[in-house]
Amino acid sequence: MKIARLFIAGLALAGLTAAASAGTLDDITKRGELRVAVQTQGPPFSLVGANGERTGSSVELAELMAKEMGVKITFLDFDWDGLIPALLSGKADLLVADMTPTLARGMKVAFTTPYMYTGSTVFTKADSKFKTTEDCKAKGTKIAVLLGATGEKEAKTAFPDADIKSYKGGGPLLLDAVNNGQADCGVNDVSAVKGQSTAYPAGTFTIMPDLLSKEPLAFATRYDEPDLLIWMNLFLNQVSIDGRLQKNLDYWVNSDAWKKDH
Repeated sequence: MKIARLFIAGLALAGLTAAASAGTLDDITKRGELRVAVQTQGPPFSLVGANGERTGSSVELAELMAKEMGVKITFLDFDWDGLIPALLSGKADLLVADMTPTLARGMKVAFTTPYMYTGSTVFTKADSKFKTTEDCKAKGTKIAVLLGATGEKEAKTAFPDADIKSYKGGGPLLLDAVNNGQADCGVNDVSAVKGQSTAYPAGTFTIMPDLLSKEPLAFATRYDEPDLLIWMNLFLNQVSIDGRLQKNLDYWVNSDAWKKDH
């Protein structure tokens, strides 16, 4: 009899746990709204177009998520270092950005399976004396990085004798710093650098061909939202199979075709 009572209690507890973990998708459906944290300015993943519309690779994928859920979408803009805090505070249901799922970040948020791979690169002004990544290792070289980004950590490792200057905000700040002479070199995700450099006249920057790393990119949610994480992984698997993911990346990341449209 005691064993039976314990078994029933265990089933009840399992039922309560399942109900609790299945709440996020229900909340989104009842609310009729998916709240997504995005980077304020981080083309080609997130940007404000010429007509004032929020768009970009990650933005369009989030819009596809909302469409498949049958709900509207609300984008919440944050600087890079504000994305994870916004998610953890409950302001957003998930975040979509060109974010690397590092072990340190994984201690705070739950990442999806990677949806693409990229890496950090070094860039300079085209007329700079720094022609190679090796040149940037010179003592006292001023290197611009994004506060809290993977590139910040990689730059400190790759250029131990350099003067690392961390900027709070989006990737375009690094390009501005190099272009204005505030920094000799910049380090950021190669996809972001290629996309964001199109805002300048052709030939303004030299992007080094070698990468400091090969990194996966993933979206994230909270650990108390396991049902949403499972659904996001299912979504990424589906759009990978049906070609929508590759179509998105070919337009936004693997070319600059988006520039003439936005």
